[in-house]
Amino acid sequence: MDAKVGNGAGTRGELVTDLLVFGFLCSRDNSNFHSELKALGQELPGRPEVDHDDELQTDGNRLSHFHGGRREADSESQEELIQHIASQLALIGDEMEHKIQASVVHQLSTQLRDSSLTPEGRRHCLAATLGEVMQTCPADVEQEKAVLIMTMLLARKVADHTPRLFRVVYDTVVDFINQNLLTYVRDLVRNERD
Repeated sequence: MDAKVGNGAGTRGELVTDLLVFGFLCSRDNSNFHSELKALGQELPGRPEVDHDDELQTDGNRLSHFHGGRREADSESQEELIQHIASQLALIGDEMEHKIQASVVHQLSTQLRDSSLTPEGRRHCLAATLGEVMQTCPADVEQEKAVLIMTMLLARKVADHTPRLFRVVYDTVVDFINQNLLTYVRDLVRNERD
């Protein structure tokens, strides 16, 4: 997928993408980058708490509590909806995760460590890596869904491999999704709501 292809959104303008990626990353016990995830959670408006001491839900996910200032019920229900979608995508991702080789994660981590890379350069590295891992995706998974899941899986695997890159990979993935998959993400939320 070309990192320059866009769908009209600004690179950081969509809270729905932030919440989706954050929810995806929270959906599994990520001990290597838990503190980084918790710090990010404190910055996001309408974010779920990151507390793995909570009870496990029957689907195996951790119970998440949304908090923040008083909000409209619609906003709160949308945030819960996004968290639900993130959990569903994480379940599918768990089945696809073995398709991402450790060498690919190491290579992307090495590239993202280059402090001279611009945000566009980081998105290009991510897009090239996605092109490589997408060749291993099952044909029965919708193309845009597979790209979205693999993008978030790469974020999880890079952050787990090199926790100090958490913010770099998180920002890169959110920007990439906003530029390439925002319409699809909005449709996911809209379709889940209906």
